[in-house]
Amino acid sequence: MNFAYADVAKKIDHSLLNPTMTTADFEAGCRLAAAYDVASGCIMPYYLKRCAEILAGTTVKPSTTIGFPHGGHLTAVKVAEARQALADGGEELDMVVNISQVLSGEWGPVRDDIRAVLQVTRDAGRKLKVIFENCYLKDEHKIRLCEICGELSVDWVKTSTGYGTGGATLEDLALMRKHSPPQVQVKAAGGVRDLDMLLKVRELGVSRCGASRTREMLDDARRRLNLPPIEAAATTTVAGNY
Repeated sequence: MNFAYADVAKKIDHSLLNPTMTTADFEAGCRLAAAYDVASGCIMPYYLKRCAEILAGTTVKPSTTIGFPHGGHLTAVKVAEARQALADGGEELDMVVNISQVLSGEWGPVRDDIRAVLQVTRDAGRKLKVIFENCYLKDEHKIRLCEICGELSVDWVKTSTGYGTGGATLEDLALMRKHSPPQVQVKAAGGVRDLDMLLKVRELGVSRCGASRTREMLDDARRRLNLPPIEAAATTTVAGNY
């Protein structure tokens, strides 16, 4: 399968969300994201401002989560989180839907929740990813969420937090791509742990993957492309579920 290094590196959101990670892990993870020139470094909200400082001057975007990991926050809390994240330099936000309302079929409140966070994100000229947490949902829920996100024109629909009972599957990714309009991109999270899987989901039309095994995947890519290895100053010491 033919690919260039940027084809795979710029599909990775380097995940720094494991609850046991230390500030030293965050520092190393941000520097790794910069060294490997990935799409973004997705970090816990409280460390986002520092992440943005480290990534300044690179093409790697600082990103964080909203309503993570269960999505049950009040909409006002999610909006406040989003505003703070944007003020701290976040360029992409990964928001969890209200899973309880989705399973209850309360589609009006689900739409309002997404729209409210999308509005403050758009007002700041930034981008929003909407996390479904597919392991808890039926196909009918996933399809309806794709329809709502398409109607609102969010930037990405995303399979998972990486901290539920399951992550991205090829079947779910194909379903989400099928039921999302062309302007809405698809992100896989939880389960893309090696380069071969990343290349498989790319073929399905996936444009981003959340990953904590970034170094391993991209070292493999560079070996296959006969590129010199990247000497990162440090690496993260705690793996995530991504």
